[in-house]
Amino acid sequence: MTQAVLSLGSNLGDRLEHLRTAVATLGDAVLALSGVYETPPWGDTDQPAYLNAVVFVQDETAAPRDWLERARDAERAAGRVRDPQRRFGPRTLDVDVIAVWGDDGEPVLSDEEELTLPHPRAHLRAFVLRPWIDIQPYGRLPGHGWLTDLLTTGPVADEALELRPRPELALESTT
Repeated sequence: MTQAVLSLGSNLGDRLEHLRTAVATLGDAVLALSGVYETPPWGDTDQPAYLNAVVFVQDETAAPRDWLERARDAERAAGRVRDPQRRFGPRTLDVDVIAVWGDDGEPVLSDEEELTLPHPRAHLRAFVLRPWIDIQPYGRLPGHGWLTDLLTTGPVADEALELRPRPELALESTT
């Protein structure tokens, strides 16, 4: 069994529906959903604002690499086409594997080219940390520390002020 934190982001098309597509694609593995936050674009700033959220997932049979495959499945379901020329460019859906824990509750560490765990830049992303706090207020990013400390005293403290909670938006479909 593994548990994982996945980060969701969308800034093209029906952003909320793309996030919902990710949740639906992950199905019964989803244990908890964060609130939705609107955030300025990161990296390439000449693009629309993002909607971001975090999901906590669990599966009795999933290995860490399975979460990467599920993330890519969700992206494909939302029509994501990867453009290697625009690493931080706009996208219908981006799903990142942030951290994975094994059967023993210990964090999984990986330095594979396609799957680095924990995510190497999660501690620098307020749009990951703030939604994650919604579902795990006392959570820790393996190798970096408490989420609240990272968000309030780390290099992303100013960026966190730019996140706009969107409580009127829900990840669970209303239909």
